[in-house]
Amino acid sequence: MHSQAHSADAQLCHDSLATLLAQESRMLADLQDLLQREGEVLATNQVAAVERIAPVRQQMMGALARTEEQRRTLCTLHGYSPDWIGLEQLLQWCDPSGSLLPSLRDCAQRAMRCRDLNSRNGELVSFHLKHVEARLAALARDTLKPVTYGPKGAEPLLHPKRELGAA
Repeated sequence: MHSQAHSADAQLCHDSLATLLAQESRMLADLQDLLQREGEVLATNQVAAVERIAPVRQQMMGALARTEEQRRTLCTLHGYSPDWIGLEQLLQWCDPSGSLLPSLRDCAQRAMRCRDLNSRNGELVSFHLKHVEARLAALARDTLKPVTYGPKGAEPLLHPKRELGAA
């Protein structure tokens, strides 16, 4: 009887993990598409489009974080540490045939592609910020030039003149 309960627990865990991995894979695919679109709009400097994408990206990241938390909870629930070592041990217990490994690898590869796209997008944002800062600095230099006035007090001197005296 104990063996059947253990087997049922393992099957339930396997099914839960399979569901989580499928959800994570779909979310990562959607995030990858979004990050590619974000990169395209960043490259063409479409500020309004970037502003529309940012909250969607944040929602996706939040959903992925919740899925990861569910996976960690599943590990903890079955007595394993909530990290990659615990996940590996959980898989050995609930998926001895390794049927979930392709899904796990798929998620890991998608996550790496998302990380790379996000890094590239960060570099584009950094490039645009440096460009804007350089333009602002140039504007600031132009506006900080000292203003001089002529002898009558109101006219700026275009060509400096020296007054030698008054008659």
